[in-house]
Amino acid sequence: MTSVEAKPVRRGRPRSSETEQAILESAYRIMASEGLAAASIDAVARYSGVSKMTIYKWWPTREALLIDAFLRQASSMLPLPDQGDPLARLKKHASAYVDALNGDFGKVQLAVISECIAGTGSAKIFSERYLAIRRNIAVGIIKAGQKDRSILASDSAGDLYDRIYGTLFYQYVFGFRSLTKDYAEKLVTSVLAKK
Repeated sequence: MTSVEAKPVRRGRPRSSETEQAILESAYRIMASEGLAAASIDAVARYSGVSKMTIYKWWPTREALLIDAFLRQASSMLPLPDQGDPLARLKKHASAYVDALNGDFGKVQLAVISECIAGTGSAKIFSERYLAIRRNIAVGIIKAGQKDRSILASDSAGDLYDRIYGTLFYQYVFGFRSLTKDYAEKLVTSVLAKK
């Protein structure tokens, strides 16, 4: 291969995981402590010590950055383990989700969804970059439980997932009840452990 045929060299520095982490942590901390309006690209750049040019190079829109910051936080706060009894894993996850909703995480989640809807007219970007990924993982856990009979409910795994997490989110958003870990676990059991 001659030098003319060689692969073109990428310009600029490669994406640094430390820099990416600083940006995402900064964006989430600003959203959690000061609110979504304060989480501008300028503020994230100042807080993280990273240039706006770098941020815009890695995230095409503010919404994409804020969703990725939220996603990173969700992944660390709400892991979906790939081992163990499916029903127990989902009870633990739903319980952790309620705990997160009752903290800064819940406020940030609502704010990010609102930002997506206000900016684009739909929550599609939130769904694509966050919800669909996690929903697919949980649906896989439900299907595995249906297969090994630890989950007795025979409705589609997607419908079962929506009954659990849709209920929790709806009740959180509109304040119809005080959400507790115990309630979340009982909800999972009532949806998944009965035929």
